[in-house]
Amino acid sequence: MQPIGRFMCVLFSMGVVLWGGWRADGLRAAGWDPAAPDYSGRKGKTIYVSKLGDNSDGSSWQKAFHTIQAALSAVPDDQGGHRIIVRPDRYVEANLAPAHPGAPGAYNLLVGDSDGRLGSGAVGWVVIDSGDPEKGFKSWDWWSTIRASDKNWPHGNNKETFSAIVWDRWILRNLYATGGDAGLFWDLTNRSGEGFTVVVEDCVGVGRAFGGGVAYPIVRPNEPSIFRRCYFLALDFVGDTAAVLVGGWEEQMPKHPHLVLEDCILVHPDNALALSYASRCARVKLTQCRLIALNFAQPEMGGKSTGIICTEGNTKGGRLHVDLEDCILAGYTVFTPGEAGKAASYTLKGKVQAYLQFKQTAPEGFERLGLWPMELFRQIAPPSAPQRQ
Repeated sequence: MQPIGRFMCVLFSMGVVLWGGWRADGLRAAGWDPAAPDYSGRKGKTIYVSKLGDNSDGSSWQKAFHTIQAALSAVPDDQGGHRIIVRPDRYVEANLAPAHPGAPGAYNLLVGDSDGRLGSGAVGWVVIDSGDPEKGFKSWDWWSTIRASDKNWPHGNNKETFSAIVWDRWILRNLYATGGDAGLFWDLTNRSGEGFTVVVEDCVGVGRAFGGGVAYPIVRPNEPSIFRRCYFLALDFVGDTAAVLVGGWEEQMPKHPHLVLEDCILVHPDNALALSYASRCARVKLTQCRLIALNFAQPEMGGKSTGIICTEGNTKGGRLHVDLEDCILAGYTVFTPGEAGKAASYTLKGKVQAYLQFKQTAPEGFERLGLWPMELFRQIAPPSAPQRQ
Protein backbone atom coordinates (compact mmCIF):
# COMPACT_ATOMS: atom_id res chain seq x y z
CA MET A 1 0.00 0.00 0.00
CA GLN A 2 1.24 3.48 -0.85
CA PRO A 3 -0.02 5.32 2.25
CA ILE A 4 -1.57 8.78 2.17
CA GLY A 5 -0.22 11.49 4.43
CA ARG A 6 2.33 9.74 6.54
CA PHE A 7 4.00 12.38 8.64
CA MET A 8 6.41 10.38 10.79
CA CYS A 9 9.70 8.71 10.19
CA VAL A 10 11.42 6.76 12.93
CA LEU A 11 15.16 6.83 13.23
CA PHE A 12 17.33 5.50 16.01
CA SER A 13 20.26 7.60 17.13
CA MET A 14 22.04 6.68 20.33
CA GLY A 15 18.97 4.74 21.37
CA VAL A 16 16.58 7.69 21.01
CA VAL A 17 13.72 7.62 18.53
CA LEU A 18 13.65 10.68 16.31
CA TRP A 19 11.00 12.28 14.16
CA GLY A 20 11.62 13.20 10.59
CA GLY A 21 9.50 13.99 7.58
CA TRP A 22 6.91 11.99 5.71
CA ARG A 23 7.42 8.40 4.80
CA ALA A 24 5.91 6.03 2.31
CA ASP A 25 7.36 2.67 3.23
CA GLY A 26 4.27 0.64 2.40
CA LEU A 27 4.22 -1.26 5.68
CA ARG A 28 1.47 -3.72 6.44
CA ALA A 29 -1.10 -3.34 3.73
CA ALA A 30 -4.12 -5.19 5.07
CA GLY A 31 -6.62 -7.22 3.13
CA TRP A 32 -9.45 -5.59 5.06
CA ASP A 33 -8.36 -2.02 4.19
CA PRO A 34 -10.42 -0.71 1.21
CA ALA A 35 -7.52 1.58 0.25
CA ALA A 36 -5.01 -1.28 -0.02
CA PRO A 37 -4.03 -2.66 -3.46
CA ASP A 38 -4.60 -6.20 -2.22
CA TYR A 39 -8.00 -5.44 -0.72
CA SER A 40 -10.20 -8.47 -1.25
CA GLY A 41 -13.33 -7.41 0.59
CA ARG A 42 -16.56 -5.96 -0.59
CA LYS A 43 -16.31 -2.70 -2.53
CA GLY A 44 -18.72 -0.21 -1.04
CA LYS A 45 -19.68 3.40 -1.65
CA THR A 46 -17.24 6.32 -1.84
CA ILE A 47 -18.48 9.54 -0.23
CA TYR A 48 -16.75 12.93 -0.47
CA VAL A 49 -16.57 15.83 1.99
CA SER A 50 -15.48 19.32 0.95
CA LYS A 51 -16.69 22.81 1.77
CA LEU A 52 -16.27 23.54 -1.94
CA GLY A 53 -18.90 20.95 -2.95
CA ASP A 54 -22.58 21.69 -3.49
CA ASN A 55 -23.62 19.65 -0.41
CA SER A 56 -26.02 17.50 -2.41
CA ASP A 57 -25.28 13.76 -2.25
CA GLY A 58 -21.52 13.38 -1.63
CA SER A 59 -21.03 11.25 -4.74
CA SER A 60 -18.12 13.36 -6.11
CA TRP A 61 -15.94 16.29 -5.16
CA GLN A 62 -18.36 18.57 -6.99
CA LYS A 63 -21.32 17.14 -5.04
CA ALA A 64 -19.41 16.74 -1.76
CA PHE A 65 -21.08 17.10 1.61
CA HIS A 66 -19.97 20.06 3.71
CA THR A 67 -19.68 18.09 6.95
CA ILE A 68 -18.10 14.83 8.01
CA GLN A 69 -21.21 13.84 9.93
CA ALA A 70 -23.35 14.15 6.80
CA ALA A 71 -21.04 11.67 5.08
CA LEU A 72 -21.06 9.31 8.06
CA SER A 73 -24.86 9.41 8.08
CA ALA A 74 -24.91 8.55 4.37
CA VAL A 75 -23.08 5.22 4.80
CA PRO A 76 -25.77 2.94 3.33
CA ASP A 77 -25.28 -0.42 5.06
CA ASP A 78 -23.23 -2.57 7.42
CA GLN A 79 -21.56 -4.68 4.71
CA GLY A 80 -18.35 -2.63 4.85
CA GLY A 81 -15.88 -1.44 2.26
CA HIS A 82 -17.19 2.13 2.24
CA ARG A 83 -14.83 5.11 2.00
CA ILE A 84 -15.27 8.69 3.13
CA ILE A 85 -12.64 11.04 1.67
CA VAL A 86 -12.29 14.49 3.21
CA ARG A 87 -10.67 17.60 1.73
CA PRO A 88 -8.14 19.28 4.06
CA ASP A 89 -9.89 22.07 5.97
CA ARG A 90 -11.22 22.80 9.46
CA TYR A 91 -14.50 21.07 10.29
CA VAL A 92 -16.17 22.36 13.44
CA GLU A 93 -17.95 19.18 14.48
CA ALA A 94 -18.32 16.98 17.54
CA ASN A 95 -19.80 13.65 18.60
CA LEU A 96 -19.35 11.98 15.22
CA ALA A 97 -21.07 8.66 14.62
CA PRO A 98 -21.46 6.59 11.44
CA ALA A 99 -24.79 5.13 10.42
CA HIS A 100 -23.24 1.66 10.21
CA PRO A 101 -20.12 -0.23 11.33
CA GLY A 102 -17.77 -2.03 8.98
CA ALA A 103 -17.69 -5.77 8.50
CA PRO A 104 -15.20 -8.62 8.99
CA GLY A 105 -12.74 -8.49 6.10
CA ALA A 106 -14.22 -5.22 4.86
CA TYR A 107 -13.52 -2.26 7.11
CA ASN A 108 -14.86 1.22 6.38
CA LEU A 109 -12.41 4.09 5.92
CA LEU A 110 -12.51 7.76 6.94
CA VAL A 111 -9.47 9.40 5.36
CA GLY A 112 -8.19 12.93 5.03
CA ASP A 113 -6.79 13.68 1.56
CA SER A 114 -3.81 15.29 3.23
CA ASP A 115 -1.55 15.39 0.17
CA GLY A 116 -4.20 15.85 -2.52
CA ARG A 117 -3.59 12.48 -4.14
CA LEU A 118 -7.23 11.49 -3.79
CA GLY A 119 -8.46 14.38 -5.90
CA SER A 120 -9.19 17.22 -3.49
CA GLY A 121 -6.34 19.35 -4.84
CA ALA A 122 -5.54 20.51 -1.31
CA VAL A 123 -2.70 19.77 1.09
CA GLY A 124 -2.75 19.89 4.89
CA TRP A 125 -4.60 18.57 7.90
CA VAL A 126 -8.23 17.63 8.06
CA VAL A 127 -8.91 19.31 11.40
CA ILE A 128 -11.96 18.14 13.35
CA ASP A 129 -12.46 20.86 15.96
CA SER A 130 -15.03 20.05 18.65
CA GLY A 131 -14.56 23.36 20.45
CA ASP A 132 -17.02 26.23 20.67
CA PRO A 133 -16.30 28.44 17.63
CA GLU A 134 -16.90 31.59 19.70
CA LYS A 135 -15.63 30.61 23.15
CA GLY A 136 -12.92 28.03 22.49
CA PHE A 137 -11.97 24.72 24.08
CA LYS A 138 -15.10 22.76 25.06
CA SER A 139 -13.88 20.51 27.84
CA TRP A 140 -17.26 19.06 28.83
CA ASP A 141 -17.92 15.44 29.74
CA TRP A 142 -19.04 13.32 26.76
CA TRP A 143 -18.35 16.16 24.33
CA SER A 144 -15.70 14.75 22.03
CA THR A 145 -14.77 13.94 18.46
CA ILE A 146 -16.27 10.45 18.78
CA ARG A 147 -19.83 10.17 20.01
CA ALA A 148 -20.40 8.33 23.29
CA SER A 149 -22.53 9.25 26.30
CA ASP A 150 -24.11 7.90 29.45
CA LYS A 151 -27.42 9.19 30.79
CA ASN A 152 -26.42 8.00 34.27
CA TRP A 153 -23.46 10.38 34.30
CA PRO A 154 -24.13 13.27 36.72
CA HIS A 155 -23.17 16.08 34.35
CA GLY A 156 -22.02 16.93 30.84
CA ASN A 157 -23.54 15.80 27.54
CA ASN A 158 -25.59 13.11 29.28
CA LYS A 159 -29.14 13.26 27.91
CA GLU A 160 -28.91 9.75 26.49
CA THR A 161 -26.73 6.67 26.54
CA PHE A 162 -24.89 6.05 23.29
CA SER A 163 -22.12 3.54 22.55
CA ALA A 164 -19.13 4.20 20.30
CA ILE A 165 -19.44 0.58 19.17
CA VAL A 166 -21.06 2.00 16.00
CA TRP A 167 -17.44 2.69 14.94
CA ASP A 168 -16.57 -1.01 14.96
CA ARG A 169 -14.23 -1.98 12.10
CA TRP A 170 -13.52 1.54 10.91
CA ILE A 171 -10.13 2.91 9.83
CA LEU A 172 -9.32 6.58 10.47
CA ARG A 173 -6.38 8.16 8.68
CA ASN A 174 -4.80 11.63 8.34
CA LEU A 175 -7.06 13.42 10.84
CA TYR A 176 -6.30 16.06 13.50
CA ALA A 177 -8.98 15.78 16.23
CA THR A 178 -9.08 18.39 18.98
CA GLY A 179 -11.11 20.95 20.92
CA GLY A 180 -13.16 18.67 23.22
CA ASP A 181 -13.01 16.25 26.10
CA ALA A 182 -11.26 13.57 24.06
CA GLY A 183 -9.49 13.47 20.73
CA LEU A 184 -9.83 9.95 19.29
CA PHE A 185 -11.34 7.88 22.08
CA TRP A 186 -13.98 5.15 21.88
CA ASP A 187 -16.13 4.31 24.94
CA LEU A 188 -18.47 1.36 24.49
CA THR A 189 -20.67 2.48 27.45
CA ASN A 190 -23.72 0.16 27.57
CA ARG A 191 -22.15 -2.18 24.97
CA SER A 192 -19.06 -2.83 27.05
CA GLY A 193 -17.87 -6.41 26.97
CA GLU A 194 -18.40 -6.88 23.23
CA GLY A 195 -15.79 -7.24 20.50
CA PHE A 196 -14.61 -3.98 18.99
CA THR A 197 -11.83 -2.92 16.62
CA VAL A 198 -10.75 0.46 15.31
CA VAL A 199 -7.59 1.33 13.36
CA VAL A 200 -6.13 4.84 13.61
CA GLU A 201 -3.16 5.82 11.45
CA ASP A 202 -1.21 9.07 10.95
CA CYS A 203 -3.55 11.04 13.19
CA VAL A 204 -3.36 13.59 15.99
CA GLY A 205 -5.69 13.32 18.98
CA VAL A 206 -5.87 16.12 21.57
CA GLY A 207 -8.38 16.30 24.42
CA ARG A 208 -8.87 17.46 27.97
CA ALA A 209 -9.17 13.98 29.44
CA PHE A 210 -7.82 11.71 26.71
CA GLY A 211 -5.86 12.14 23.53
CA GLY A 212 -6.94 8.68 22.45
CA GLY A 213 -7.98 5.28 23.69
CA VAL A 214 -10.47 2.45 23.79
CA ALA A 215 -12.79 1.24 26.60
CA TYR A 216 -14.22 -1.41 27.31
CA PRO A 217 -14.10 -4.19 24.69
CA ILE A 218 -13.19 -7.81 25.02
CA VAL A 219 -10.20 -8.98 22.98
CA ARG A 220 -10.50 -10.11 19.39
CA PRO A 221 -7.26 -12.16 19.14
CA ASN A 222 -6.70 -11.47 15.44
CA GLU A 223 -8.25 -7.99 15.34
CA PRO A 224 -6.90 -5.72 18.06
CA SER A 225 -7.46 -2.01 17.85
CA ILE A 226 -4.34 -0.40 16.37
CA PHE A 227 -2.97 3.13 16.72
CA ARG A 228 -0.11 3.60 14.27
CA ARG A 229 2.15 6.64 13.70
CA CYS A 230 -0.07 8.86 15.83
CA TYR A 231 0.41 11.68 18.32
CA PHE A 232 -1.80 11.84 21.43
CA LEU A 233 -1.96 14.68 23.95
CA ALA A 234 -4.27 15.19 26.94
CA LEU A 235 -4.34 18.44 28.90
CA ASP A 236 -5.79 17.56 32.32
CA PHE A 237 -4.04 15.87 35.23
CA VAL A 238 -6.92 15.28 37.68
CA GLY A 239 -8.66 11.91 37.90
CA ASP A 240 -9.24 9.48 35.04
CA THR A 241 -7.08 11.08 32.38
CA ALA A 242 -4.18 10.07 30.12
CA ALA A 243 -2.65 10.65 26.73
CA VAL A 244 -4.04 7.20 25.93
CA LEU A 245 -6.61 5.55 28.19
CA VAL A 246 -7.44 1.86 27.92
CA GLY A 247 -10.04 -0.32 29.55
CA GLY A 248 -10.72 -4.03 29.13
CA TRP A 249 -13.67 -6.17 30.18
CA GLU A 250 -12.09 -9.56 30.93
CA GLU A 251 -11.89 -10.82 34.50
CA GLN A 252 -8.56 -12.52 33.69
CA MET A 253 -5.67 -11.01 31.75
CA PRO A 254 -6.07 -11.98 28.07
CA LYS A 255 -3.18 -13.45 26.08
CA HIS A 256 -3.71 -10.94 23.27
CA PRO A 257 -3.83 -7.13 23.44
CA HIS A 258 -6.91 -4.96 23.38
CA LEU A 259 -4.83 -2.18 21.84
CA VAL A 260 -1.59 -2.10 19.83
CA LEU A 261 0.39 1.14 19.53
CA GLU A 262 3.11 1.37 16.90
CA ASP A 263 5.40 4.36 16.38
CA CYS A 264 3.22 6.66 18.50
CA ILE A 265 3.96 9.63 20.75
CA LEU A 266 2.02 10.02 24.01
CA VAL A 267 2.27 13.29 25.97
CA HIS A 268 0.48 14.18 29.20
CA PRO A 269 0.92 16.46 32.26
CA ASP A 270 1.04 13.46 34.60
CA ASN A 271 1.01 10.09 32.81
CA ALA A 272 1.16 8.81 29.26
CA LEU A 273 -0.76 5.53 29.34
CA ALA A 274 -3.40 4.75 31.96
CA LEU A 275 -5.81 2.04 32.98
CA SER A 276 -9.33 3.43 33.16
CA TYR A 277 -10.84 3.54 36.63
CA ALA A 278 -13.70 1.20 35.62
CA SER A 279 -11.49 -1.25 33.73
CA ARG A 280 -11.14 -4.89 34.52
CA CYS A 281 -8.09 -6.52 32.90
CA ALA A 282 -6.53 -4.67 29.96
CA ARG A 283 -3.51 -5.47 27.79
CA VAL A 284 -1.57 -3.07 25.55
CA LYS A 285 1.35 -3.72 23.21
CA LEU A 286 3.66 -0.79 22.42
CA THR A 287 6.36 -0.89 19.74
CA GLN A 288 8.74 2.01 18.97
CA CYS A 289 6.63 4.42 21.04
CA ARG A 290 7.62 7.53 23.00
CA LEU A 291 5.83 8.13 26.30
CA ILE A 292 6.37 11.53 27.92
CA ALA A 293 4.88 12.48 31.30
CA LEU A 294 5.71 16.05 32.31
CA ASN A 295 5.14 15.76 36.06
CA PHE A 296 8.39 15.55 38.01
CA ALA A 297 6.84 17.08 41.16
CA GLN A 298 8.70 16.66 44.45
CA PRO A 299 6.82 14.68 47.14
CA GLU A 300 8.71 16.72 49.74
CA MET A 301 6.80 19.79 48.54
CA GLY A 302 3.41 18.05 48.52
CA GLY A 303 3.68 16.98 44.89
CA LYS A 304 2.50 13.68 43.51
CA SER A 305 3.02 11.75 40.27
CA THR A 306 0.95 8.82 39.05
CA GLY A 307 3.80 7.52 36.88
CA ILE A 308 4.30 7.27 33.14
CA ILE A 309 2.13 4.14 33.11
CA CYS A 310 -0.73 4.71 35.51
CA THR A 311 -2.91 2.30 37.46
CA GLU A 312 -4.09 4.73 40.11
CA GLY A 313 -7.74 4.57 41.12
CA ASN A 314 -8.40 1.21 39.46
CA THR A 315 -11.35 -0.88 40.58
CA LYS A 316 -10.78 -4.01 42.64
CA GLY A 317 -9.39 -6.61 40.27
CA GLY A 318 -8.49 -4.05 37.60
CA ARG A 319 -5.09 -4.76 36.06
CA LEU A 320 -2.96 -3.46 33.21
CA HIS A 321 -0.32 -5.46 31.33
CA VAL A 322 2.00 -3.73 28.87
CA ASP A 323 4.31 -5.38 26.35
CA LEU A 324 7.04 -2.85 25.50
CA GLU A 325 9.37 -3.17 22.53
CA ASP A 326 12.02 -0.58 21.54
CA CYS A 327 10.31 2.24 23.46
CA ILE A 328 11.55 5.26 25.37
CA LEU A 329 9.77 6.69 28.41
CA ALA A 330 10.22 9.86 30.45
CA GLY A 331 8.60 10.88 33.72
CA TYR A 332 8.93 10.82 37.48
CA THR A 333 8.69 7.04 37.64
CA VAL A 334 7.71 4.30 35.20
CA PHE A 335 4.74 2.90 37.13
CA THR A 336 2.40 4.41 39.71
CA PRO A 337 4.25 4.66 43.03
CA GLY A 338 2.98 2.65 45.97
CA GLU A 339 0.28 0.02 46.27
CA ALA A 340 -1.61 1.08 43.12
CA GLY A 341 1.42 0.24 40.99
CA LYS A 342 1.02 -3.44 41.81
CA ALA A 343 -1.86 -3.56 39.34
CA ALA A 344 0.64 -3.21 36.48
CA SER A 345 2.80 -5.89 34.88
CA TYR A 346 5.07 -5.83 31.85
CA THR A 347 7.34 -7.60 29.39
CA LEU A 348 10.26 -6.05 27.52
CA LYS A 349 11.74 -6.70 24.10
CA GLY A 350 14.59 -4.91 22.35
CA LYS A 351 15.83 -1.65 23.89
CA VAL A 352 13.42 -0.03 26.35
CA GLN A 353 14.79 3.14 27.95
CA ALA A 354 13.57 5.30 30.82
CA TYR A 355 14.48 8.84 31.93
CA LEU A 356 13.32 9.19 35.54
CA GLN A 357 13.61 11.33 38.66
CA PHE A 358 16.99 10.51 40.16
CA LYS A 359 15.64 8.97 43.40
CA GLN A 360 13.33 6.57 41.59
CA THR A 361 14.22 3.00 40.71
CA ALA A 362 14.06 1.80 37.13
CA PRO A 363 12.14 -1.49 36.89
CA GLU A 364 14.13 -4.58 36.02
CA GLY A 365 15.15 -4.74 32.38
CA PHE A 366 14.76 -1.02 31.61
CA GLU A 367 17.86 0.81 30.39
CA ARG A 368 18.14 3.91 32.52
CA LEU A 369 19.08 7.22 30.90
CA GLY A 370 21.14 9.55 33.02
CA LEU A 371 21.34 12.55 30.71
CA TRP A 372 18.53 14.72 29.37
CA PRO A 373 17.15 13.11 26.16
CA MET A 374 16.95 16.25 24.01
CA GLU A 375 15.49 14.63 20.91
CA LEU A 376 12.77 12.92 22.91
CA PHE A 377 11.55 16.12 24.55
CA ARG A 378 11.63 17.91 21.22
CA GLN A 379 8.72 15.68 20.28
CA ILE A 380 6.34 17.18 22.85
CA ALA A 381 4.78 19.42 20.19
CA PRO A 382 2.17 18.01 17.77
CA PRO A 383 3.46 17.39 14.23
CA SER A 384 3.35 20.14 11.62
CA ALA A 385 0.79 20.18 8.84
CA PRO A 386 1.48 17.81 5.95
CA GLN A 387 3.30 19.29 2.96
CA ARG A 388 3.12 18.49 -0.71
CA GLN A 389 5.96 16.26 -1.87
